[in-house]
Amino acid sequence: MCNNLGRSYLLVVCMLISIISCQDYKPSHTSNNKSMSTKDPLAADNDSTGLSGPLHTVTLSTNDLEEIKKFYVDGMGLTMDGPIKLGTAQSEAQRKLWQLDSKEEYDFYHLYRASVPELIQIRLLHFKEKKKPIHSSYNSMELGPFSLGFPNLDQKALDTKLRKMGIGSMDKMQEGTIPRPDGSTYRYWETIFNGPDYVHSVGIERGDGMPPLSPSDTLTKLGGPGYSAQVITDSDRYLEFMTDVLDLELRADRQWESSPGSALGIEEGIPFRFALVYAKGSSYNHFLFLDFFESEMIDPGVPPRIPHLGLGAWTIETKDIKEVTKRAKEFGSTIIAEDDNYDSPIFGRCEIVTMLAPNGFIIELFQKKLSN
Repeated sequence: MCNNLGRSYLLVVCMLISIISCQDYKPSHTSNNKSMSTKDPLAADNDSTGLSGPLHTVTLSTNDLEEIKKFYVDGMGLTMDGPIKLGTAQSEAQRKLWQLDSKEEYDFYHLYRASVPELIQIRLLHFKEKKKPIHSSYNSMELGPFSLGFPNLDQKALDTKLRKMGIGSMDKMQEGTIPRPDGSTYRYWETIFNGPDYVHSVGIERGDGMPPLSPSDTLTKLGGPGYSAQVITDSDRYLEFMTDVLDLELRADRQWESSPGSALGIEEGIPFRFALVYAKGSSYNHFLFLDFFESEMIDPGVPPRIPHLGLGAWTIETKDIKEVTKRAKEFGSTIIAEDDNYDSPIFGRCEIVTMLAPNGFIIELFQKKLSN
C-alpha cells in the first residue's frame, strides 16, 4: 500500500504540477488560469502583489537532532546555525505565539541555503522531552502537513548521494516526459525521500529548458526548500482561507478521477483535488494541497502543529498585518496570539500574529518594522 501511494504521489505531482491532461486521469474541473497559454503554466501572470508574500519559513519540531543534521545539512546541503541563544522576552513571546507550556524546553536552530537566501527558511525546535509525531508513518493518505519540496538542477546526483547515505525513499527515482500546454514536451526526474519525523522531502528536476520550480545554487546544483504541501479535507474552506484571508492566488486547481489500475491504490472513479497557491506575482515558495474526495483518509489523531514532531507551522510575511488579522477574525479563524514588538532571530523586529488554519495548522504572519 505504501509503495503504491508513493508512486501515486510522484505521478500526481509531476503531472499536475505541470497542469496537463493524460489518459490515466479524467479532469472534471479546471480553473481559469491565464498562464495556461505559456510554456510554463505555473509562471506568474503579472507582477502584481497582494497583502501576503510567498512562504517565508517552515517550522520543524524534532527530538532527533542528529537525523536532522544528517538529512538537511549533510544530504540537502543546507547551512545550520545554532543553538541560537534566546533572550527571556523572546522565549516568552514564542511560547505565547505557539501555545507552549512555560516548562517546555527546546533549543532553537536556523537552517537555510546560504547561496540562495530567497528560498524558504527552516526554523527548527529541538525539544528535550519526547513528543508525539504529527504523522505515524509515511503513508500518503495521512491527513496533515505532508512535505517540503527541493527543486534542484541534478536530481540523479542528489538521488545517488542520499541513497549512499542510507536515506530511504517512497520509491525509486521516477523519470518521464511531460507535455507542455503548447504541445511540446520536457523531461522530469523526481524522488520522494523519507525525511526525519515522517516529513516527505521531494527532490525534483525539470529538464529541456524548463526553469526549476524554485531557484537553485548553480555551483552545487542543489536547491530548495521551494514549496510545501498538505493533505487536507474541506479544501474549499481551506483555499478560501488562503485566498480571501491571506490574499494569495489559486494559480492551479484541478479535480481528477482515478482510473482502473491507478497507482493511487483506490477504486476507479474516486475524485481528488490538486491545488497550487502562490503569492501574487511570485513563481516559487508556494503551497500545494491534495484533497482526496470520497476516500477514507487516515487521521493521525495528533494536532498538526508545534510542538508535535514534524512540520508544524508556515510563516508568511505580510505588508498589512492588521488587515490580514481583521480578515482572519471575520473568517472565523482562531487567533492564538498577537505581538506588536517581537524580536525574531530570523525575521528581525516585527509585528507578528499566529492563527489556526481550518485544519488546526499554525499560520504565522509577520510585518517587519521600519528602521529608525
